[in-house]
Amino acid sequence: MQEDHVPPHPRQGRSTRQSAGGQRPAGSRGGRVTLRKLTMLEDLRRRLDELTQERDEQNLVLHINQLLLNNLDPEELFGAISSALWERTHHDFMTLTTSESNGAMERLRLMDFPLSLWQFKIGDQIPESLERIFMGQDAKQIEIVGPERIAAIQQSELARLLKQEHIQSICLVPLYSKGRLLGVMGLGSQKEHHFEGANLRLLGLVAGQIALALDNAMAFQDIRHSRDKLVEEKLYLEEEVAQDFSTQEMVGASPSFAKVLQQIETVAPSDATVLLLGETGTGKELLARAIHERSRRKARTFVKLNCSAIPLGLVESELFGHERGAFTGAIARKVGRFELAHLGSLFLDEIGDLPLELQPKLLRAIQEREFERLGSTQTLRVDVRLIAATHRDLAQMVESGSFRRDLFYRLNVFPVRVPPLRDRKEDIPNLVRYFTQKYARAMDRRIARIPGETMEFLVRWPWPGNIRELQNLVERSVILSPGPDLRVPMSEMALPADHSPVATTQSYEDLERQGILDALKASGGAVGGPNGAAARLGLKRTTLHSKMKRLGLDRDK
Repeated sequence: MQEDHVPPHPRQGRSTRQSAGGQRPAGSRGGRVTLRKLTMLEDLRRRLDELTQERDEQNLVLHINQLLLNNLDPEELFGAISSALWERTHHDFMTLTTSESNGAMERLRLMDFPLSLWQFKIGDQIPESLERIFMGQDAKQIEIVGPERIAAIQQSELARLLKQEHIQSICLVPLYSKGRLLGVMGLGSQKEHHFEGANLRLLGLVAGQIALALDNAMAFQDIRHSRDKLVEEKLYLEEEVAQDFSTQEMVGASPSFAKVLQQIETVAPSDATVLLLGETGTGKELLARAIHERSRRKARTFVKLNCSAIPLGLVESELFGHERGAFTGAIARKVGRFELAHLGSLFLDEIGDLPLELQPKLLRAIQEREFERLGSTQTLRVDVRLIAATHRDLAQMVESGSFRRDLFYRLNVFPVRVPPLRDRKEDIPNLVRYFTQKYARAMDRRIARIPGETMEFLVRWPWPGNIRELQNLVERSVILSPGPDLRVPMSEMALPADHSPVATTQSYEDLERQGILDALKASGGAVGGPNGAAARLGLKRTTLHSKMKRLGLDRDK
């Protein structure tokens, strides 16, 4: 039986159509929820990355602060900072430079290649730095340098290094502390655009801490250098005090020596270079000290160096100092005599023995007042008053080519010729008395009298060794004198074979006769009086008359 088709109820059909035709596609609402969730997850991830980056940045800042507390040595500190930054930036090299006070050059504080372990020497001066090439003199903000600008660098050691390391990007960070530009930190990478985004933000964040580290390190270096100089100066002064030099030993009233003292009084207040000329043992060092003590620098250090007493290979180091590692055995930095004498006086004894190859550097130090230590390119400036001495004929050495003419002229500003002791016999009695009492006090002896014959012999002796020979003989005589009389071992004294003033074959009587004749000639024939022959020989007038009668000498001879 055929079933009749029953049409749907209008409402029912409408409801069915709405249900069938108006229903949302399957999963539509769930898709919107999923998209929203994905967006939220991405925001969370991004925020988490930002928080992680901020945390790492703060950790790096704290780490650098910790390095500041634990590392005072600049070399160790900057190396540690480079390593700490590398953990985040993975740079291929880092430099840290500071400007010299004159602005003409930069000083390299650090050049570190973490991957190649190539670290250059801190303290070297470089004529061409990254900041000078790419930033100019006025560094205000961080500078990013790309491969095109790097490739444009021509003809420099820096260009060779950058090409050798295949550097494609550089970031230059100016370091300011207390409103003052201390230097610039430069980082390089073999990748292009390496220092943009997070790395750029990080470097800007830590620049202040690194500037503080640089400021502290420079201050520490200055303090350490001052400390080293004070230690060297203290040791040097202790040695000087132990030698017991005194300008009171400048005993003498002879016309020749009075002329020398007058010259010293004239030149001492100035800063002129003084050249003391005279035989060995004439007291040139005492005269140099007298010049210093009468100058405006007397409150500062008097430093001396005997150029003939130092091995040739060490003279430069003694004069100008050296850096650690400058040569085999240089295990620490040494401050030279020029640095020790800053604002004081430097006495170079036996300047004629200075090696010819060192003379240009000495000339520059005198004229320009600047020099470099051995093993360093850092130029040091000093204010030193120079006093030189020699027993050599420098003019003759100039003609023979063994001494530089320009250095001779620079030293020969105010020459003072010191007479030998044989040309100032009038001073011998006073010198003998002075040294006798000096050594008697030191040895707790009582020497009350110097026999006339002894003094006469000492006056007649030609003294090839000058005052130094006299001083040593008196010291020995005090040791040999058990009683109140000074006993001089005259019989043991001998002249060197090449001494020309008196032949070694002369007898004691010949020496005695010649001494009296010399004294009479100097006094114009007068025996008595303050300038007579007796006073010059340290004898009584009656004693001299007796000797002249015994030797057959007339007063008119």
